[in-house]
Amino acid sequence: MLGALARGRAVPEGAGEGGNAGCAGSGAPGDPTLTAPDGDGSSPGQGTELKKAITPGLLLLFIVGDILGTGVYALTGQVAGQVGGAGWLPVILAFAVAMMTALSYVEMVTKYPQAAGAALYVHKAFGIHFVTFMVTFAVLSSGITSASNSAIFLAENVLAVFHLEDTLGAAGSHHVAVIIALVFIAVVACVNSYGVSESVKANVVLTLIELSGLAMVLIIGFLAIGRGDADFSRVVLFEAPEDKSMFMAVIGATALAFFSMVGFEDSVNMAEETVNPSKNFPKMLLGGLSITGVVYVLVSLTAVAVVPIGELTTATTPLLSVVSHGAPNLPMDTIFPIISIFAVANTVLINMMMASRLLYGMAKQGVLPPFLGVVLKGRRSPVGGIVFSTLLAFALVVVVSYALPETIIKNLGGTTALLLLIVFCLVNVSVIVLRKDPGAKGHFRTPTVVAVVGGVTSLILVTPIAQPKENYFIAGGLLGVGLVLYVITYLYNSAIKGRRTRFHDQDEIGRE
Repeated sequence: MLGALARGRAVPEGAGEGGNAGCAGSGAPGDPTLTAPDGDGSSPGQGTELKKAITPGLLLLFIVGDILGTGVYALTGQVAGQVGGAGWLPVILAFAVAMMTALSYVEMVTKYPQAAGAALYVHKAFGIHFVTFMVTFAVLSSGITSASNSAIFLAENVLAVFHLEDTLGAAGSHHVAVIIALVFIAVVACVNSYGVSESVKANVVLTLIELSGLAMVLIIGFLAIGRGDADFSRVVLFEAPEDKSMFMAVIGATALAFFSMVGFEDSVNMAEETVNPSKNFPKMLLGGLSITGVVYVLVSLTAVAVVPIGELTTATTPLLSVVSHGAPNLPMDTIFPIISIFAVANTVLINMMMASRLLYGMAKQGVLPPFLGVVLKGRRSPVGGIVFSTLLAFALVVVVSYALPETIIKNLGGTTALLLLIVFCLVNVSVIVLRKDPGAKGHFRTPTVVAVVGGVTSLILVTPIAQPKENYFIAGGLLGVGLVLYVITYLYNSAIKGRRTRFHDQDEIGRE
């Protein structure tokens, strides 16, 4: 979700340069410390080239860190609740769908190695500016839902660390969790306003903590298995809800598990900053996705073997149940929630950073209001996009928390997957449409059948057989916000500026 339209140097390269920046809301558009794009959607005085600084190792770490996160920490129990002990099956199916789409992304990123992602691919394939806008806003919205979901799960872990559920009661702890989630999103906004350099450094640290948490789950789980404190008969136990057939339950669980696999698509936005992308991207993207897929399957198998299915499906922090069962003599009730807090914080940080830069990029292109392109002078962070995306996340957390209090994690995770599955379907179709364009010399070429199957399976997972109606309402609301902003910009451009609302050049999406 990193600036599918945002030119990297326009914002990130200024990070860490002079001046002090506080929270995102510390200035206003008229403040002399802020700068905004020119009326034609461009900003003067910015660089035109991105530094090739991302090595294969850094790219792999970025991909693994972006995929790992809230999905496996929060949804392991939810997936098991759909199919019983066979929760590993939807994970494998979700991995297969993700891998096919990843192969399509590899072809696109080596064929068009610009920092634009799905927006560029869809625009090159169809050339319809409104479709390009909605695809971009769908990617942005998926970042907002993912970040909001992670913030709520983080809040639940804070409650667990301080054992507040016992003292506050169910109603009181729910209100406090919402407040904690909002405060954390605000803190992330401050970090992102300070600069992308600091955000990326924080991402590296949080990724390592993420990995340590999952390593702890696997080590403790394996020790419990070695002691004989596990029941592997549960891992082949299929239990579908009474109102669903097994096939429908598996499809629904696969759509939910897909949330755990998203994140690899962010890496294509690093194409211009990667050393030798045609050579390094295929290996690192497919390798990173494979590593996380193996980890997820192992975690799913371990969780079901160590913890009774009923307890796992009702736990708000399912992996805490695993380590608590596996190491009952250790203070895991305190240690693991702290690790989980830092682990899911990474998801919030990355997604809010990406969402703000998408808003910034679209404002620069003149398809969103100019105030979203406001940049904090000195730090050169996209403060307009940061403030708006933060307010949108605030609204989402509050509305969904009180409208769907029992299934908020499931619905926000499912909505993230729904939005990205729509985008992935279009990317797979774009691969086929763009076969007539030779693109960059020596680019990766995925088998046509893979793109076809990837598009069809993504489409199936978007339909009502896989998605509950609540996910459509949440996704529709967010896309509706984008549509309103687009219409306002269209009217403004027509009446005031006397120009059309469009992306200036499909090859310049994501460029200065």
